[in-house]
Amino acid sequence: MNAIAVRNVCKAYQNFQLDHVSLTLPEGTILGLVGENGAGKTTLIRLILNLIRKDEGEIQVFGKPDALSEPAIREEVGVVLDEVCLPAPMKASEIGKMMGMIYQSWDSTVYDRLLSNLRIPTDKPFSDFSRGNKMKLGIVCALSHHPKLLILDEATSGLDPVVRDELLDILLEFTRDETHAVLMSSHIVSDLEKACDYIAFLHEGRLLLSEEKDRLQEMYGKIVCSRADFEKVSPGDIIGKRDTGYGVECIIKRTDAVRELNVQPVNIEELFVMMAKGDMK
Repeated sequence: MNAIAVRNVCKAYQNFQLDHVSLTLPEGTILGLVGENGAGKTTLIRLILNLIRKDEGEIQVFGKPDALSEPAIREEVGVVLDEVCLPAPMKASEIGKMMGMIYQSWDSTVYDRLLSNLRIPTDKPFSDFSRGNKMKLGIVCALSHHPKLLILDEATSGLDPVVRDELLDILLEFTRDETHAVLMSSHIVSDLEKACDYIAFLHEGRLLLSEEKDRLQEMYGKIVCSRADFEKVSPGDIIGKRDTGYGVECIIKRTDAVRELNVQPVNIEELFVMMAKGDMK
């Protein structure tokens, strides 16, 4: 079953349009949404959360259209945005009591355990937290009402590498339960490459691709070659190229026609940058 299914969704603003986006997030997996600032990541997430109305298309959560209008379904979804908004003067223990009055499925045992495991201070107000601890507390709150789906919008942005690594480990542990799933957007592509099972590229409101991460390594590669060897590559197999001054660095499709070349693995960030540049031509 898919935790999220987005089909031909459109949303138009005066200077931006999300244009017929389709993707799925299977249960038991993490989908990384990659895109530059303004690509449409937050718009798509707001549509999935039913915070804004779509112009066209269909969005299903747990197989139901417009599911997040239902309180019972909202209980099963944990959300963390790029800014965690909790009452500034409250301490973590007080925030836990407040959340217990909001969520019927709130589990104070899970909350206290995660506070301890993540070394989140319990003796000072939220306003005095570092950005890393604010984000960790947001994740803890999202996890402590036993959600089946986590939606994270730029939740690792601005965090140091150690904190980001801790949060990614939490997400990997969460999806060991095959009924759980995570949708996370980020422009820190290395985080998505580490944690995600599926990758979706958004650029200027259009979906460039949505594919299994491991499949991307099978589909695309990188060559560093002379200009003479580059001329042998079919233009249809070229995603993008960069002239290094000594030769050509090129992202290509792995086809039979390039088997004789020394094709190297390509990372997700390189692939996205080249695809976005090619899309802008």
